[in-house]
Amino acid sequence: QSETSDRSSAESDSETEVEQVSVYHKLLATLKTSPESESEEEEDESESEEDGGSETEMDSEGSQEAGEADGGEEDKNDIPEQEEATETAERTLGQEQADGTDASCDPSHGVIEDFTDVKHESEFSLETNFMEEESGDCSADKRDSNSSQAFSEDPFKQHMDKELEEKEVEEMSTLPKTSSQSKWPRLGQLTFSSTLEKHKTLKADKEVDLKQLYLHKPLESTWPKVNKQFLPSLSKPSDPSFTPLQRELFCIMNTYRDLFYPERNALTNGEEIRHAYCLHALNHVLKANAQVLSNNAKRRDQKPGTDNDDYRDQGLTRPKVLMIVPFRECALRIVHILISLLEVNDKRKIDVSNKKRFKGEFGSDPEEKPPNLKRPEDYEAIFAGNIDDHFRIGVAILQKSMRLYAPFYSSDIIIASPLGMRTIIGAEGEKKRDFDFLSSIEILIIDQADIYLMQNWEHVLHLMKHINLLPLDSHGVDFSRVRMLNLNNWSKYYRQTLLFSALQDPQINSVFSKHCFNYVGQVAVRNVPLRGSISRVVVQLPHVFRKLEAENLTSVIDTRFQFFIDKVLPEYRDAIMSHTLIYVPSYFDYVRLRNYFKKEELNFTYICEYTKKAGVCRARRFFLKGEKQFLLFTERFHFYKRYTIKGIRNLIFYELPTYSHFYSELCNMMKATDNGVDATWTCTVIYSKYDAQKLAAVVGIDRTAQMLQSKKNVHLFVTGEN
Repeated sequence: QSETSDRSSAESDSETEVEQVSVYHKLLATLKTSPESESEEEEDESESEEDGGSETEMDSEGSQEAGEADGGEEDKNDIPEQEEATETAERTLGQEQADGTDASCDPSHGVIEDFTDVKHESEFSLETNFMEEESGDCSADKRDSNSSQAFSEDPFKQHMDKELEEKEVEEMSTLPKTSSQSKWPRLGQLTFSSTLEKHKTLKADKEVDLKQLYLHKPLESTWPKVNKQFLPSLSKPSDPSFTPLQRELFCIMNTYRDLFYPERNALTNGEEIRHAYCLHALNHVLKANAQVLSNNAKRRDQKPGTDNDDYRDQGLTRPKVLMIVPFRECALRIVHILISLLEVNDKRKIDVSNKKRFKGEFGSDPEEKPPNLKRPEDYEAIFAGNIDDHFRIGVAILQKSMRLYAPFYSSDIIIASPLGMRTIIGAEGEKKRDFDFLSSIEILIIDQADIYLMQNWEHVLHLMKHINLLPLDSHGVDFSRVRMLNLNNWSKYYRQTLLFSALQDPQINSVFSKHCFNYVGQVAVRNVPLRGSISRVVVQLPHVFRKLEAENLTSVIDTRFQFFIDKVLPEYRDAIMSHTLIYVPSYFDYVRLRNYFKKEELNFTYICEYTKKAGVCRARRFFLKGEKQFLLFTERFHFYKRYTIKGIRNLIFYELPTYSHFYSELCNMMKATDNGVDATWTCTVIYSKYDAQKLAAVVGIDRTAQMLQSKKNVHLFVTGEN
């Protein structure tokens, strides 16, 4: 792949961080089961989060290749050097305050300050509170502990109380995973994989009894009401609370397997999925906290001097759930769902600290949206509400109360964007950096993963390298209450990862396959597209797919460039082939092409995510009038703006688009020009055998198999029907 992160990974120097001695290393040295702490490898980050100088939204949303502002790119003749994202982190963390001032991102300055809510610290402390007798949670917990059947069947206790042996951990580190296939009614083709003994293939439940899901109170009563909006009015009384998709997703989530679902759609099922994972995350947090509070009461009542090792019920740090979402609007919706799930009825409202401030910082003003701005429906769904992408917020939940803006070490759930995480994790050598709070994350949810490909995928990789590492400080933990799995540095083998995306992509697949170590195993949805987006092209034109031969994945980038300038570009140099738009998914490929076009003195203009508004208007006008023969056009600009480019007669896909529907969108832009002549329209696509997933999404799986075997150019003439 020629995406940003691949190039940056190739160009960065991998360094091994010097292992830092911590209180945990000293403690673990005394434990027989303690493995040596692994040294952490950390690559140099590829970009810094500087403002690109653009007037478009991309400056805040997609600060991907920092420092490449429009003015700067006109003068640079080489691909920009990549720098570590240190400046923003230092600037941000240097302004941390502990007096309760603004914690979130100030849109005008792009700065996050960590907020310490001193006022509610004791109220939400797990260590100093006990189970409320009247809440029903206490009796429920006693019922669970007294019933061996309930203890053995609750998925939460099954998963967290399982004691791995060193031999099993070694097997997971060295042996390959075994996999099996299964087909479910709604999810389709599933791949189950695991390293440990082969688990029974999970079967889809046709009906779900809420009592069999072991939902913690009050979720049994609140979930049907909260989820009612997604259910048909005539739903079966036997299964009144889940849609077919939610039922199958939750069935997998509740077994604590890792899950990769690459068919999330902001228009259709996005909110269904969000509700399902919020239910699972909240269920996990309530059970974990109830266990701690119950044990607090038991310890309080036991005779002094008695030493009991039965109360190991927590991690090295408190945060249990990390939710990664792209925009503030997503965080707003998640918090609203969590509040709704905790409120049994209108009379029993839960107490939410700092709610007004949260709405002010994460909400949006409807009047801010420019009027008469027509965009595709999927664009409107993705970019609804507050689309700032620099934020992080801690949420603490204790019985009948919720605390927003909780300090991370007092939080149960952390909701953040990749950039928000990146600026607090920092980089090697920085004084102000912190990632200890990620040490005991038990559920990691990465929603809308495809959007991070349009922001900065390096931030996601950076996060994955710093999750479930041993903390460097004790943070006041009571070691007698810490689970052995955490002390053994085995947290990553218990962490459940839920990954949701709108598409299959090698980089997203890589995170799921290389950074997920769950001992229970993984489940991935692997449906193949029968019909590609080419079927949605409404203009009649010939599609020519030109295959390039590359020796390996790393050579594709250079091979593609050489193939383009040697084989494709010469056919379009003639003035008669004017109005040629070249669609370039990778920013680095774009810079390389732009520099080549300048060197060859070709008549061209360009639009990228850092081009200022005036530059965009100028380029569109030149291209429409034919004053510029070529238009270089980046995928990220199209993703964030979705302008209709008029005047296209010849379309070249330098590489297949990340989003398959962009293919039909670009082709259909040709009909936007009234004076176009059908016979002159052309579409050329460059692809290689490494583009199989993208190719299948455009032309369908049947054609893909033929095209990957073909050694000749493939000509398709599509009318929109086939």
